[in-house]
Amino acid sequence: MEATELEIEAYPLLDELTSKISTLNLERVRRLKSRLVALTRRVQKVRDEIEQLMDDDGDMAEMYLTEKKMRMESSFYGDQALMGYRSTDGVQSASAPVSPVSSPPESRKLEKSLSTARSRHESTRSSTESATESIAELEMLLEAYFVVIDSTLNKLTSLREYIDDTEDFINIQLDNVRNQLIQFELLLTTATFVVAIFGVVAGIFGMNFPIPLFDDEGAFKWVLVITGVAGIVIFCSFLWFFKYRRLMPL
Repeated sequence: MEATELEIEAYPLLDELTSKISTLNLERVRRLKSRLVALTRRVQKVRDEIEQLMDDDGDMAEMYLTEKKMRMESSFYGDQALMGYRSTDGVQSASAPVSPVSSPPESRKLEKSLSTARSRHESTRSSTESATESIAELEMLLEAYFVVIDSTLNKLTSLREYIDDTEDFINIQLDNVRNQLIQFELLLTTATFVVAIFGVVAGIFGMNFPIPLFDDEGAFKWVLVITGVAGIVIFCSFLWFFKYRRLMPL
């Protein structure tokens, strides 16, 4: 349920982030990613525990609690019966003298009790072995849980990959914007350099000393035309150089 809720919340948020990069959306995605990492760790741990349990037949046999209880009760009653016989036999031996006539029935009774206890232990061992062999139902149940948890883990992994792809896409967008700003700055710097040429020419001809060239009225126009053409040529030369060095798109 948590994985499904996280998945429903994540995809619209990531799509909104790709269309509009803002501080609020980035913060929401950061918190979403933190929840995703924590949930993935929990799911991965449950998956590993189920897989480890399925690899050990003994652990699966111990999960049959009813049979385990029956084995414990049978073992407990067998030990109690054996202890009770031993205590009764001790009382009889202390109260009555030992006679060769009464010893064979007592020995037969002891052998019978030992054989009963041995048969119970053998039945307990056989039940343990049968429980170990008949773990198919539990294994099928654990496999069903394993499929469900593995599917959840795959969903979370796909969501993590989608978040990583979204981050890569955002980084590409930011790099593209950064490159456009650098290109604009480069063009602006080149244009400033060309305009500075006019300032140099104006500063030279604005000095307070006589220039015979300006005695002609059309000379100043020619200076402006030549300076403008030289500025355009220099600007185009810079653009060609930038494209040749692949500093700007063609």
